[in-house]
Amino acid sequence: MRPLDGELLSLLADMPFLDRLEAVAVSGWSRGGVYGAGRRLEDAGLVSAVPHATDVTAPTRRFHLTSAGVELLADVEGRSLEALLRCRPVSNQWRRTLLERLDGVAVVYRLAAAVANIHHPIRFRWYRAMPMDAAISLPGGCTIAVIRQGPTADRTGFSKRLRRLMDGPRFGGVLLLAPDETGLRYARRLLAGARAAAVLALERDAAAGATGDRVWRLPSLNAAIDLRTAIDRMGRGGAFPAERPLARAYVPESLAQDVPSRPIPDYMLPALLKPAEKRVLDVLSDWPWIALEDLAGLLGLVRSRTYEIAAALQGFGLVTRVPAGGRRLTLTDQGLAMLARRDRTAVGLARRRWSAAPNNAGDWRSISGRRSRQLLRNMEHTAAVHGFVAYMARQARHLGWEVDQLDPPRKSSRYFRYFGGMRSIHPDAFGVLRRGDVTWPFFLEWERRAVRPVTMVGRLAPYLRYYSSHRPIDDHGAPPIVLVVFDDDIARTHFLSVAQEEMARLRVAVPLLASHRGLLEREGPLGRAWLVPGGHRPVSPVPSA
Repeated sequence: MRPLDGELLSLLADMPFLDRLEAVAVSGWSRGGVYGAGRRLEDAGLVSAVPHATDVTAPTRRFHLTSAGVELLADVEGRSLEALLRCRPVSNQWRRTLLERLDGVAVVYRLAAAVANIHHPIRFRWYRAMPMDAAISLPGGCTIAVIRQGPTADRTGFSKRLRRLMDGPRFGGVLLLAPDETGLRYARRLLAGARAAAVLALERDAAAGATGDRVWRLPSLNAAIDLRTAIDRMGRGGAFPAERPLARAYVPESLAQDVPSRPIPDYMLPALLKPAEKRVLDVLSDWPWIALEDLAGLLGLVRSRTYEIAAALQGFGLVTRVPAGGRRLTLTDQGLAMLARRDRTAVGLARRRWSAAPNNAGDWRSISGRRSRQLLRNMEHTAAVHGFVAYMARQARHLGWEVDQLDPPRKSSRYFRYFGGMRSIHPDAFGVLRRGDVTWPFFLEWERRAVRPVTMVGRLAPYLRYYSSHRPIDDHGAPPIVLVVFDDDIARTHFLSVAQEEMARLRVAVPLLASHRGLLEREGPLGRAWLVPGGHRPVSPVPSA
């Protein structure tokens, strides 16, 4: 065996599922050397590869050791096979864990490659149960924790992970990857005053950006910095924390794609699904019980293509289509488990909240997931919100706006302190549209029950408290517009009158617009379908070009 072949075996033992370009960056070897060694090892049956792609990482092949490769590496390093399985992430259990997290693994490897282009050589270690996903050790003695917040991770669970990280072993710094701008701003507040220097970035920016791109943020400042500057701010010291080894470690088995007669195991799905299919799963996680037409609107696809993707996911057992209010799509328990494992959240908790099984002809009483059951019970309201956001997404693209973020109710809630107590708002949706340098955030309230003045005052009160504080700016950078939709014009007119009186009485200005269902169907959510309190002429909610 050539020396480079043995070194590549050792690298893949530390960093399973590297692709070849990442291996070039991390190892410091030439591209020709890595590609040649990989080809020789693959021809010898010592390594194998799985395909992989997401919306933020390009299609590639990710390499891992086979059982023969693991056994040969143990001989080369002069240690027992059991010792190798326990000290490196090459066992069957470790491989399954990394495959389940493969979408996040790919982004972390992109980040590690970028770090290696700045400081070389680096050392790298994965973690199974500790709060960080991985740790990177630099030549100067600085050890950096890498932590990723997945799209399905709720704020409470992730804040506990961050607290455990800050209270645990000391690191020289922390690199945090957030799924969206709201999550990033929330994490910045949690990390303010942390004992380790922390920097944060959107996952898509960290995966796609070059080393010199200013995509990283500091917890206490709004200025964006590049990765080199971020690392230079970090302190020296820290070491790889020790993690309890696996109770049992087995030689890795051949993956299902190498044995066509074997059913595809769940842990292989992140490698086999296409980016469009993964995107559909994320949308269904946010908007369960959605109609196919609305799903197509959110995705920006034609109905036939959306049906094709949904049918493929049904074939994998990840999506089900049920006759609830006109055959709607939602995730199965298998789909919920796949996303939970990808994002390091509790599978049992996800199922208790969002499971759609058992299903008895769409009867909401038969649904075991408590939040899923609530959405199905209020299907008319759920469908109205789905229709609004889908219509807005289609119209935004037509008008040249980019849908930067579109959150369901559970991600739209905001919690804040008001006169010493904890308060909150719970919109039906939150979104951010972007066109050039113009950003337009909004909350949506689809109102069906506030038909009396006293009820309208109660619905408006949380927003009056929220906008009387500094939190709208802290949470979003600019105060979001509050869009309130009623079933008819009479309710809208009464609400605008009540809102005007309440804002004048409390001296709090809420950027509020109101409309009704019929006008929205004609003009669209971004058309001239809205009235401001005290206004008489319909206006468009978005800034003019």
